[in-house]
Amino acid sequence: MNFSLRSLALAAGCMLFAGQLMAEPKRPECIAPASPGGGFDLTCKLVQSALVNEKLLSKPMRVTYMPGGVGAVAYNAVVAQRPADAGTLVAWSSGSLLNLAQGKFGRFDESNVRWLSAVGTSYGALAVKKDSPYKTLDDLVQALKKDPGSVVIGSGGTVGSQDWMQTALVAKAAGINPRDLRYVALEGGGEIATALLGGHIQVGSTDISDSMPHIQSGDMRLLAVFADERLDDPQMKDIPTAKEQGYDIVWPVVRGFYLGPKVSDADYAWWKDTFDKLLVSEDFATLRDQRELFPFSMTGPELDAYVKKQVAEYKILAQEFGLVQ
Repeated sequence: MNFSLRSLALAAGCMLFAGQLMAEPKRPECIAPASPGGGFDLTCKLVQSALVNEKLLSKPMRVTYMPGGVGAVAYNAVVAQRPADAGTLVAWSSGSLLNLAQGKFGRFDESNVRWLSAVGTSYGALAVKKDSPYKTLDDLVQALKKDPGSVVIGSGGTVGSQDWMQTALVAKAAGINPRDLRYVALEGGGEIATALLGGHIQVGSTDISDSMPHIQSGDMRLLAVFADERLDDPQMKDIPTAKEQGYDIVWPVVRGFYLGPKVSDADYAWWKDTFDKLLVSEDFATLRDQRELFPFSMTGPELDAYVKKQVAEYKILAQEFGLVQ
């Protein structure tokens, strides 16, 4: 074999090897780091449907649940036990980044995973049962001013979580010490809805995508959504913002996925390319809209930079509330 033929054979072999490295994962899995029924579950099931519909995966992606610490258990498990598993995506949200900013994920920080994709955004919201005496956000604030401990508020996670932060910002704006509020820590939006509808809490600090199925059934109402303006959706247009009720609070809830820290560059590139194709498809947009998520698409290095910037901003916010030193 002469030199040129040998070079061609070598190049072809390298391309074949690279193609094998970037092959579709054999057992794709999406970990929702909370109990079924909340935002992480919604995020996993969104891509579970979309990837197969767009024929970007030839076999269904299974969804598994790993509750604990509103993402902390899953984060630690993937980083420490499954760092090179290219088939495992893990759902994250803005709440995950807020917890990372406070060191709530143990010895690992925002640099310990490979941030893959953001697929949409929701907005924080305060929910009550349909027969709640609180008809407006100000009704709730007045009750809290009178006796901060009289209202049981359910939130995903403990003090410092994004659900806690939403009500803490409302309390601060109203001149109430957030530490005087009465919280029940729950594991995600599914548990918040169950506790609220079961009468175990009076207010759910959650997000709009978690809440809409219960709003549509008539079981729950939203006192406020933490968006800049009323949401451009026929089913949400009548939900007032906190801003229009005199409380200048905006809290977007971005949702997406990360991979383990030792997933190869080739496998990471396969997933990035797959999500780049998915996020521009009309079918994906339809599925996203059905889940009450709004457009927010980002992958690869751009997403990594966004995550690092958000964590830095959340650290400042956490310091303002005395959550970190």
